[in-house]
Order: sequence, then structure tokens, then C-alpha cells
Amino acid sequence: MSDETDNHAQADAERDMAAEQSAEMAESEATEAAEAAGAPEPVEPDPALIIKELNDKLLRAMAEAENTRRIAAREKADAAKYAVTNFARDIVRVADNLGFAMMSVSDEARQADQNLENLYVGIEMTMKELLNVFEAQGIKPVPAEGQPFDHNIHEAVSQMEEPGVPVNTVMKVIRAGYTIQDRLLRPAQVIVSIGGAKAEVADEADETDETAAEGGQKAYEQAAQASGKAVDQEI
Repeated sequence: MSDETDNHAQADAERDMAAEQSAEMAESEATEAAEAAGAPEPVEPDPALIIKELNDKLLRAMAEAENTRRIAAREKADAAKYAVTNFARDIVRVADNLGFAMMSVSDEARQADQNLENLYVGIEMTMKELLNVFEAQGIKPVPAEGQPFDHNIHEAVSQMEEPGVPVNTVMKVIRAGYTIQDRLLRPAQVIVSIGGAKAEVADEADETDETAAEGGQKAYEQAAQASGKAVDQEI
């Protein structure tokens, strides 16, 4: 009796163990199935998109490199062209002093004193040589005397009434102006003519008043004639 009881208990334990293992296996399979159903499938990258993206990056890099090269070349060229700008502003003062020295000597004084004439000729030759050096370095005088006034390159310091000269014409240069390459180094200080513009304007105003008066008289006469005709028609 005791052996049968032990056998039954052992059989029950084996059945319970088998059922528990089956439940665990079923739960594990269900979990794996759920994970497999929920996980996204791996997507293979499109080779065409990868090639397009790399090509775009390459083109942008090449464009940036070309822009950098152009900027560097332009800066290098500007540095070579305008490297002497500060020095040029200082050296043109030497030309100013030479010009003032030549202006201070009159023709009568040169004719009366041969030594003064020789000194004047030496200063003039020095001035010409200095201007040649300026031109070799791209420094050129600003065209001024006899030219129309241009506020971009001229600086008016005074005005001169000269009826025979057109208005805003440079009459005299007080201090020469210069350009370096294609830039203004300093403007020329000049005296500008005001001409006979005021007299012409006055004459034009008088003519305008006379014309207006004549026109008013004619208009009055025409109005009077029209009024007379209207009265005759009514009568």
C-alpha cells in the first residue's frame, strides 16, 4: 500500500513538472513571436541615394574651395596694387612743396636773376622726375584745371566769378589731387567759377514776366471779345 502511494505521488510530481515546462516553453514561444512581429525589418540603404548625397557634398566642398581661392587671389592682387598707398599719401606732400616753390617765383624775378632761373629749372626737373616715378607706381594727378567740377575727385575751397567761363568749371588748382591705380588717393583742392548764371537767370526772369504780361493782355482781350459776342447773341 505504501509503495503504490509513493508511485502515485511520483507520477503526480512528474506530471506537474512536465506541465510547468510546457507552460514555460509556450510562454517563451509567445514572447519570441511577439518580438518578431513588433520589430521592424532591416532596410537596405539605396546605393543611388548614397551616391547622390556624396556627390552633393563633393560639389559643395569644391565650390567653397574655389571661392576661397578667388578671395585669396583678389586680396593678393589688391595688396600688390595698393601696398604703397600710405607711403604715397606721404610722398605726394613732397610734390606739393615743389609745386609751391615753383608758384612762389614770378616770371619777372626769373628773368631778372639768372641764378634764380637756374634754381627754378632744377626744381622743375625734379618735379617732372618725381611725377614720372609716381606714374611708374600707378600714381597719377587728378585732371582739374579747365575741367568741369566733379565732387568725386575735386574739393572746392573757393568760388570765382567769371562770366566768360561756364559755371562749375575749375579755374585754378590750389593743391593737386592724385589717384593710385583706380582709387582716389586724395581730391584736388580747386577754385570753381560761378560764371554769369545769376545775370542770365535775371534776364530770363524779366523775359518771363514780359511774356506773362503779354499773355494776360491777350487773354483779357479775348475774354472781352467773347463777352461782347455773347451779349450780341442775347440781344
